[in-house]
Amino acid sequence: MSRQGFTVLAIAAAGLMTAQGALAEDKISLDDPNIAVSYEEGGRYYTEDDVPTFNISDAGEVDWLTFSGFRRYHSECHVCHGPDGEGSTYAPALKKSALTLDYYDFVDVATNGRQRVDAADNSVMPAFGTNANVMCYLDDIYVYLKARGMEAVPRGRPAKKEAKSDEIRDAENACMGS
Repeated sequence: MSRQGFTVLAIAAAGLMTAQGALAEDKISLDDPNIAVSYEEGGRYYTEDDVPTFNISDAGEVDWLTFSGFRRYHSECHVCHGPDGEGSTYAPALKKSALTLDYYDFVDVATNGRQRVDAADNSVMPAFGTNANVMCYLDDIYVYLKARGMEAVPRGRPAKKEAKSDEIRDAENACMGS
């Protein structure tokens, strides 16, 4: 490689490392429109873009979906993705994915699965589209992982939770066929 080619490569690499460093330093705040609660409807909290999000009271009480998401995540997802969304040697940390992956892409991957096989990657996420224990609680899992990604809830079972609303109970019963 010529000296000029090496210099261009070194400048490009330095620029990439600087950009990555800046991204690592940028923290998503609870005021971010992709996180912040815009409105509540029937015990569910949403961003201004109508995407489910978590809510934690000043007293540390989590919304019902976040609590339910903890339970559902640990019944279906933690075997591969590790406890509390932390990741494992087998599968990535979902708590970070929930902050960067678009909600609709999250739903698509959970529903239809994903397979990546190439020279650098060999990973398979199974499809859960026919698993009612996942699909009926997909928003719950998503908001729990968002809360974990923001470190708004610590590892382990949330200590305090809101009561389950009648609307959430009715939706759960309808989805589960009760």
